[in-house]
Amino acid sequence: MAGPYFRKGLLGAAGLLVADQLSKWWILEGLKLPEKGSVELLPFLNFSMVWNRGISMGIPLGESLGKWGIIVLTGLISLWVAKWLFDTVKKMEAWGLALILGGAIGNIIDRFLHGAVVDFVHLHAGGYSFYVFNVADAAITIGVVLLLIDGLRPAAKGPKNAQKVGDGTVDHKGESS
Repeated sequence: MAGPYFRKGLLGAAGLLVADQLSKWWILEGLKLPEKGSVELLPFLNFSMVWNRGISMGIPLGESLGKWGIIVLTGLISLWVAKWLFDTVKKMEAWGLALILGGAIGNIIDRFLHGAVVDFVHLHAGGYSFYVFNVADAAITIGVVLLLIDGLRPAAKGPKNAQKVGDGTVDHKGESS
């Protein structure tokens, strides 16, 4: 049986996927960024066209895996994330997983359609230039941060997982805890 946040998580992932694909369509077809190369929006923000053929942050693993290898690998990871989302009973974990899932599928679609991921958001300031990214990448990053925060929070004590330290209970292997 699906966890209580599975349906909402899937809707969130789908909404993110739509926003990601619409933003990329507008960058390619509306703004025609591939022809312009870069457009300055603010002193610290440009839209700069980058075709990411690597994996995360341009790691060149794509050269050894190839387009279809990356699509299959990302697809398998997405299935694993979807299964995790199906099983989770924690709200923050579900939203983190939904963001990761929607972003991963958005980037899979790019690789399938274009052979590379459409990256275009370029933050820079004081001589420092951040990686060029897209809506899906931002969502994946936020999703990972949510998972980290959720994992670092103390677990809620309830009847199922409450146990006093040093109470002499015995675990299922017969060892004292």
